[in-house]
Amino acid sequence: MKLKLLIHSAKQVVQVCRQQEAFLRADEIKERFTVLQGDDDKGGISVVVGGDGFIVDIGRDGDIEAKYDRSLFDTVIDASGTVVLPGFVDAHTHPVWAGDRVHEFAMKLAGATYLDVHRCGGGINYTVERTRAKSEEELLHSLLRRLEAFMRNGTTTVECKSGYGLDLENEVKLLRVIHQAAKQVPVDLSITYCGAHSVPKGTTSGDATEAIVSEHLPKIEQMCKSGELHVDNVDVFCESGVFDVEQTEKILRKSQECGFLLNFHGEELSLLRSAEMGARLQARAISHLEKVSDEGIAAMAKSNTSAVILPTTAYILRLEEPPVRKMLQQGVIVALGSDFNPNAYCLSMPVVMHLACVLCYMSMEESLVAATLNAAYSLNKSDSHGSIEVGKKADFVIISAPRWEHIIYQFANASNIIKYVIKSGAVVHENTQGVIDMF
Repeated sequence: MKLKLLIHSAKQVVQVCRQQEAFLRADEIKERFTVLQGDDDKGGISVVVGGDGFIVDIGRDGDIEAKYDRSLFDTVIDASGTVVLPGFVDAHTHPVWAGDRVHEFAMKLAGATYLDVHRCGGGINYTVERTRAKSEEELLHSLLRRLEAFMRNGTTTVECKSGYGLDLENEVKLLRVIHQAAKQVPVDLSITYCGAHSVPKGTTSGDATEAIVSEHLPKIEQMCKSGELHVDNVDVFCESGVFDVEQTEKILRKSQECGFLLNFHGEELSLLRSAEMGARLQARAISHLEKVSDEGIAAMAKSNTSAVILPTTAYILRLEEPPVRKMLQQGVIVALGSDFNPNAYCLSMPVVMHLACVLCYMSMEESLVAATLNAAYSLNKSDSHGSIEVGKKADFVIISAPRWEHIIYQFANASNIIKYVIKSGAVVHENTQGVIDMF
């Protein structure tokens, strides 16, 4: 039997969970969060990856050495003095666009709100104009570079939205770009159609809703069936002045008919009761939730709808943080995403986890679960992603640090302590510059 990878002598292996849990709520994290600890007497921890890129065994070095001949492995990594974590899962990104919005950052620093910028012709529609003008080849080139940057920061699974095309022709163009990228990068992509990201210029939200329901979604469903595209989720920006709750529900119901998962923006700038609506529809995930109601939190907890928290956006826009502690206490499944886009330029889940701890009062264990297992759940992938367990994909981040918490504690220093990123048992990034040992 040929085996793909042996990692041995690890100081710690952060499994996250070990009973094939689909997600962990806050009370379950306290009881089930799992870290395997090596020691001088019993040796380190080993992980064995099969030829198919899935984990086949985990245990003490001595036990693994007795079961497997090292000559069977394609690659052997001595992880002495390091920590092995699951690859990070970014549950919310907008990575396909052209042109930056650095000038808008200056406006916000001077006091402009998100809606002020939008009224001045900036925001999403500014990016739409520049994205429409680019070819698929140009957009693919920039997307591949961004996905590589995600990967270098330890992210091995990324949710990727369209949304800067808005009309059918350009939305399909962006979905084709993501579809092509998925074939070329060592990162798993969950692809989201987000044609209802904004109301196109010269039309109304009502007209845009009808076009999405009657034209966009049927065409995208047809292209998925023919193999021209692959789409997992549908997103809508449910917000005052964009798509209201009734319009959002109409789009989401049609999306369900087409077989797509529901994963949408809600309660970011206004309380519209979209969380209650999403829970009623059994949405897999709702993002933002800065303005969510107590009733919305209760409904999401009951329906197992995950809350995708985006601390970078609230930080950059100086918004009130979402009530994450209340969500955790009420049993909501909390996930994290970077919300990478021209408005929130962050490709690092370690930074997101740090901000989640400081701004949203999450513990480091809660933050890591939210960036791995629960984020995978929000994308319907936690059966194969998000934890280090036998039978799951061998997606790992190996860091040079005394304890796993350093990936969060060392703010914006991930590139210095990440030694390897491993995807499906293959090394896809190695820190050839040499890890800076500060201990």
